[in-house]
Parts: sequence; C-alpha cells; structure tokens
Amino acid sequence: MDSTCLPEMPRRAFLATVAGGLLAAPLVAEAQQTAKVYRIGFISPTSPGPTSLAFREGLRGLGYIEGQNVILETRFAEGRFDDFPKLVAEMIGLKVDVLVVGSSLGALAAKRATTSLPIVCTGVIDPVASGIVTSLARPGGNITGITFGIFGEGFGGKWVELLKEAAPDVSHVAALWNPANPSTRPLVPEMRAAARSLNVRLDLLDAGSLTKLDRAFAAISTSGAQGIIVTNDPFFFTSRAKLVQVVANKRVPAVYFTTEFVDAGGLISYGSSVAASYRRAATYVDKILRGAKPGDLPIEQPTKFELVINLKTATALGLTIPPSLLQRADHVIE
Repeated sequence: MDSTCLPEMPRRAFLATVAGGLLAAPLVAEAQQTAKVYRIGFISPTSPGPTSLAFREGLRGLGYIEGQNVILETRFAEGRFDDFPKLVAEMIGLKVDVLVVGSSLGALAAKRATTSLPIVCTGVIDPVASGIVTSLARPGGNITGITFGIFGEGFGGKWVELLKEAAPDVSHVAALWNPANPSTRPLVPEMRAAARSLNVRLDLLDAGSLTKLDRAFAAISTSGAQGIIVTNDPFFFTSRAKLVQVVANKRVPAVYFTTEFVDAGGLISYGSSVAASYRRAATYVDKILRGAKPGDLPIEQPTKFELVINLKTATALGLTIPPSLLQRADHVIE
C-alpha cells in the first residue's frame, strides 16, 4: 500500500513504526552479538562420566546451552590427586568466570591457587575441618559449594552395621581407604566404633592407587577378611568397575559409598548421591553468574542418604537379605 494514501494520523503512526523498526533492528542485532557467553571451568577428580553428565544436566535445566551462552572447560584428574594444581592453573589461565572442582583435595588446590576466582566445590565431607572454608553458613572468601556429607552424620559406622546386618556371620571386615584424602579420615573413628560394638575385626587398608589397591586385595586374601567396605574416594569411584569385579571374584559381601557401585554389580551402597551433588553445583554457578558472592552462599549439606541393595548380587553370594533391611532400602535392584 502507498503510504501517501493513508489518512494523516494513521500515516504518521505507520511511518513512526517503520522508523522505530529500522532503528531497533541494529540494536537487537548488536545485543545478540554482545550477549555474554560465560566460561565455566569444571575439574572432576574422577573420569568423564556421571559427575560431568550430572553437572551438564544441571546447567541445561537452568537455561545454559553449551556453545550458545556458556562454554564449559572440562578437566579430569582420573583419581590422580597430584594433578590438581596443574589443572587449576590451566583453568585460571583460561580466565573462566567460575570454577567447579570436586573433592576436598581439589578444593584445597584451588584455594591455594586463587583468592579471587569464584569456586564451587562439591564431593567434600567436612569443608570446615578440611580447611576449605571457615564456616558452613558464611563460607567467606571466594569458595562455596555442596558437601557429600558432614562428619558426625555417622554413615561411616553405618557401613559396618549394614554389612553385618546383610551378612550376620561376618566377623572380619577390611575397609579400603585413602589416608591422603582428608574427606575419609573423619569416618575412620566411626567405622572403628561400630566394629567394636558389633565385635567385628576391622582392617584399614591403604588402597589409594592401582598399586596399593592390588596390595590391599592381596592382603585381604591373606588375612581371610569376610567382608569389604569401600570408603569415599575419587580413585575408588573411577575404579569402581574393577573394584566390583574383584570383590565379586572373591565372593565376599561389600558395602560402597554411593549407588553407582551397586549399579555396576555391587551388593549395598549407603551415602548421598554423587550425581545429585554435581547437579546442585550448577545452581551455585548460576547464582554466582547472576552476581552473588561465593562467600555469602551457605555450604549446602545433603538432606538424604540413600540405601541401595542389589538382590542379584546377594543371590550370587548365597545371601538372604533380611526383610527389615529391604524395607529400609530406597532402591532395590532385582
């Protein structure tokens, strides 16, 4: 239609709309071109898998799409704690906006490396006792995050109790742990106390590397331990397929610290969800990118510990899991 044929007022409105559209178009295009693309660093103490997938899932749920409004830089320590300082230095060099790092040792490496880069830690047991933060309610500094559990919750002792309940004849248990991991140390007194109360012999075996793990299993064969506890450690999580298979070959019941072991064929797990903690870490990243200060965000503690039982494995071991234990389970694999 020829605008000269329009009545005066509509014609003016038409011209104003056209002019406004012409002016707005470059502004919209410029806004699209200059929209912030955030760069997030992600250091996992384990291999690629459940933790990184869960974190990505958490980001997507909050509207962060890789390649559009966020770039995710990932590094995996594969259970090698000595790699943390190097991996953290790489992230600082990439000038990430926020750094997500798993495990107490990873968080401590990040803390030593920077006091300005916002850090979200996850998979830690007691961040105050470990020296990561000064307070759960007001962490202060540049660090906040999610805990796997807090010392005093008692799930270290619960592992011993569950093993004894599932296999009442067990009187000698070997616990695999990594003395270098500050997240595991607080759980040792809990396991020892539970073992004493149940009249169970408890052997603590250093198994924090492939070589040490092989030695630990050799020691179990020699000692005649009737059950195994696999404590929380990134190396064990990375090596879970091997651990579950070796335990199956020994035909002894075992309790693990998270459900992924039971999914792989382990007998029982008790602990908070590793995947859930990494999904929740994404919410902390979102808050920080929106302007929150890490030191003002309280450290989040798990609200639930999951008990998972694999009845297929129990049958293979010749065990009959008591009904009272099955009733308390959050999930039973049949």
